Order: sequence, then structure tokens, then C-alpha cells
Amino acid sequence: MTTTKKTQFAQAMEQHKGIIYKIVNSYCQNKDDRQDLAQEILTTMWLAYDNYNNAYKFSTWMYRISLNVAISYYRRDSRREDKANEECIVKIADLSQEDESNEVVKQLYEFIGQLDKLNKAIMLLYLESESYESIANSLGISKTNVATRISRIKHTLKLQFETRGS
Repeated sequence: MTTTKKTQFAQAMEQHKGIIYKIVNSYCQNKDDRQDLAQEILTTMWLAYDNYNNAYKFSTWMYRISLNVAISYYRRDSRREDKANEECIVKIADLSQEDESNEVVKQLYEFIGQLDKLNKAIMLLYLESESYESIANSLGISKTNVATRISRIKHTLKLQFETRGS
């Protein structure tokens, strides 16, 4: 990779690093797993950067790689779900000391963390204000499917918030 490409990659990563943080935080509950997954995502992106097509948004390319790596990482260890559930219980107990707005955001991400892999990916992209078409292209599903899933997820999340009294 040329020096120019290395610089472009570093600048793009700095500009869009929030994408990696959101995905890593949604798929991993403990710090070590988050660091491992972030490193794996960055390595995969570095290796794939030569194949990046400038005709497409960098953030879309980044989401697609990040989500694919996160899903693969998550599948590798079937015990992650049990560990994640235990850690969510601890996190909920710790939330009592946070202010209300942080509480709502944390509950939202907790709910998103409980979704299946595809719905979790859809919501992460949706929360990034990606269009339905962009989400559909990133995940390889139809725009109608994206709209239907988002509507159902919103309804479910609304019910969960009402149940918890938020």
C-alpha cells in the first residue's frame, strides 16, 4: 500500500471511528472482547482497503465490513451470549447511579443488544441516520424488508420502554 493510501486510510478511520465503537459496543459487553473485536475489524479493513471502491460511501463500506467481522466474531464463541446476559444484569444494577438521559441511551443499546444479528445491524445503521436504501445495500436485503423490520423493532422497543417505565 502506498504512503498516500495509508494516509487516506488513517484519515478515513479517524473520521468514521464512531462506527466501529457502536458496533463493538453492541456486540461485546466486556472491555477485552471490545478491544479484540475492534482490532479484528481494523485489521480486516486494512487488508481490504486496496479493494475499496471510491464510487461508494466509505461509511457504508466500513459498516459492511464491521458488521460481517462482528457477526463472525460473535459466532466463534457460543458462550458469549451467556456472558453478555450476565454482564447486562451487572450493567443494569450500575445504571442507578447514572442520569436519566444516559439511562435511556443505555437501555436503548441494551435492547438493541438483545436483537438477532440482522435486526441489530439494521438498527445500528438506522441510528446512524442511514437511508433505508443504504441499509438494504449494506446488508444485502430489500428496502421493503428494511422498512418492515425497522417498524417492528420500533414497536417492540416502544413496548419494552413502556414496560420499564421509561
